[in-house]
Amino acid sequence: MITGTTDGKIMVRRCLVTFKPFRIFVVGIGFFSLCFLMTSLGGQFSAKRLGDSPFTIRTEVLGGVESRGVLRKISDMLEVILKRMDSLSKLDNTSTTDARRLDELSSAINRFQPAGLVERIQAIAQNVSNMAIRVEQILQNSMVQGRAVRDGTSSQCEVPRDPRFPECPGKVDWMRARWTSDPCYAFYGVDGSDCSFLIYLSEVEWFCPPLAWRNHSSPPTQHAQQAKAPKRQAAFRTDLSVLLDQVGTGKESLSFMKRRIRRLAQQWATAANHLDAKLEQRWRDQKKILIHVGFLTEESGDVFSPKVLKGGPLGEMVQWADILTALHVLGHNLKISMSVKELQGCHVRVIDTFGTEPAYNHEEYATLHGYRTNWGYWNLNARQYMTMFPHTPDNSFMGFVSEELNETEKRSIQQNKVNNMAVVYGKEASMWKLQGKEGFLQILHRYMEVHGTVYYETQRPPEVPAFVKNHGLLPQHELQQLLRKAKLFIGFGFPYEGPAPLEAIANGCIFLQPKFHPPHSSLNHEFFRGKPTSREVSSQHPYAEQYIGKPHVMTVDYNNSLEFDSAIREIMRTKVEPYLPYEYTCEGMLERVHAYIQHQDFCAPDPAFIPANLSKQGSAGGTRITGPLFVPLPNSTALGWASNVTAPPAWPPLSSLRLLVSQEGQSCVEACQSAGFICEPAHFRFINNKEALRGLEVQCEVVDSEINHILPAFSVVRQECGLQREPLLFSCAGHSPKYRRLCPCRDFRRGQVALCRNCL
Repeated sequence: MITGTTDGKIMVRRCLVTFKPFRIFVVGIGFFSLCFLMTSLGGQFSAKRLGDSPFTIRTEVLGGVESRGVLRKISDMLEVILKRMDSLSKLDNTSTTDARRLDELSSAINRFQPAGLVERIQAIAQNVSNMAIRVEQILQNSMVQGRAVRDGTSSQCEVPRDPRFPECPGKVDWMRARWTSDPCYAFYGVDGSDCSFLIYLSEVEWFCPPLAWRNHSSPPTQHAQQAKAPKRQAAFRTDLSVLLDQVGTGKESLSFMKRRIRRLAQQWATAANHLDAKLEQRWRDQKKILIHVGFLTEESGDVFSPKVLKGGPLGEMVQWADILTALHVLGHNLKISMSVKELQGCHVRVIDTFGTEPAYNHEEYATLHGYRTNWGYWNLNARQYMTMFPHTPDNSFMGFVSEELNETEKRSIQQNKVNNMAVVYGKEASMWKLQGKEGFLQILHRYMEVHGTVYYETQRPPEVPAFVKNHGLLPQHELQQLLRKAKLFIGFGFPYEGPAPLEAIANGCIFLQPKFHPPHSSLNHEFFRGKPTSREVSSQHPYAEQYIGKPHVMTVDYNNSLEFDSAIREIMRTKVEPYLPYEYTCEGMLERVHAYIQHQDFCAPDPAFIPANLSKQGSAGGTRITGPLFVPLPNSTALGWASNVTAPPAWPPLSSLRLLVSQEGQSCVEACQSAGFICEPAHFRFINNKEALRGLEVQCEVVDSEINHILPAFSVVRQECGLQREPLLFSCAGHSPKYRRLCPCRDFRRGQVALCRNCL
């Protein structure tokens, strides 16, 4: 969760960034900030083809603030490249091939002249990233070669060909090509040399034999240095004044976030006291956390701030304000960054609105199998992506909070509800333009008084029908008052999955939303095209549909006038109380973030689990397992971890594991949900073995180990079974019509799907 204090370099979203020592928890960095920005603006900046660069921007927005931000980004990248080339030119051991490559890069850069830059912005952006990567690779190779010669270690670090460690040469080749893909390697001393690869693969992981010349009694240097750092206990905070000062001033987006923090201050304080009592004064490590609010950086153009008062998207600012507050209240040492120049050595968590599935995250696999998009291929552990809603268990659910009402406020709302009053979810005029709205709005108008909160400057937006009472863009507290009077909050189908429906439901509204036929996805809808997920969105707000449902949420076909008419009449007859899911309360978010910080560790070694009776040398201390690893659970079709087998250290704990097999064509997300569980990707390594196949009584004529995001799985027809060779491709979301999958499910806490019952 926290890094050492040594310098490190990391390739982030195809952009070279050199980091200084610091520790990062939550980050939306570099190009991902731009991608996150594009997601937030509903495709306004979306790429036109899968092969386009993340900088591919529609020409109509190139003349404003957004284009200047992109120009600044490219200028900064060119400056970085030139500095790296200058450093490389000073090395004495640069090869002839490297020198020729430098000449090519220099010529390419010189061709980019300021004149006509806007028109050629796409071509520039597509080439700049490749230049950065190439320069870094040349520089690293040259420096590593020189260091090996000086240290005299090159002869000691020949890659062994040991039949007991058959995967060692392949793992070394992988490390040579990819060691910069994750900062955790540098944390364990990997520096690009074969020696460091072999040390890591033999002492941190188990793919290579121990090196005879190493002192095996001592851990890697950086890890030892980190272990010496004294631990401090985190104490809950209820005073938010220090945080408000840290957030800063000068941008309307920051002012919005600070207003939100102040408004919810008392609820955060109450939640902190409740969680403190629940944890019973348990020790919590205080972390030093760098929070890089990527979408507000100057390098990204900061297109959010000018839109705060003009109906622009506020969901991201809501989430970031709540993340900052949760971390502060939990007692951690925060540093807030809003400039790429401040980014430093990191263990990364990425705030990711719509999610990133493993097949899109693994760069080589995505490229070879057609999953490559502009927004993916970071080669992170998929749980390092943290989403606004629990889209897929492959990612971690970060969330946000909605304001919680006390009992007095709830009674007041129920007494003052206007039964024939509806508020439309759509504060930008463009949201009212979509074809077909006139029909269902006329039906709604027959039964209800329709209110809008659409931004306008001088006159009523022409897209808004005359019968709509438009209040203009309202401050948050005035919008709350409007929702507390209204009976219905109605969505147009866009924006997807924002916080507003939860706020409306929490204020006693019924949320009516359109059902999508067919579901929207990257295959059939421009907004999702190029996003790193295969998820099919069945309605405007799938979380509200799936996790809340009737009577608070109704999902109907807006194209069916009879169904829509019937839904409006049913809503007018239905009485509901204000409702807020526990996981979206302040206490629920504090509970979740606390668990992540204290238990998630993506930099600790996480090798594949090999049962002792399957290992060649009887690992796990030589203890042989005589019975099964997985046993039937009472009143369930699932298998659980055998009580007589010592559970390896894991989080979530293996007591939560429920092993199931999917149907053909079914994902593990669906298989686990159908049994009342949640798919848990952290448990894949414990079921990726023959013991799991035996426990499920799967008949296998052949058992292969392959790289495929649907594995572990088996074919009933061919009696072929496959185990996973690449841990980054363990995927809850993967599915195939030809295979049934082995699924690691888990139980979950009531109202908190992100955590198992014993996870807190």
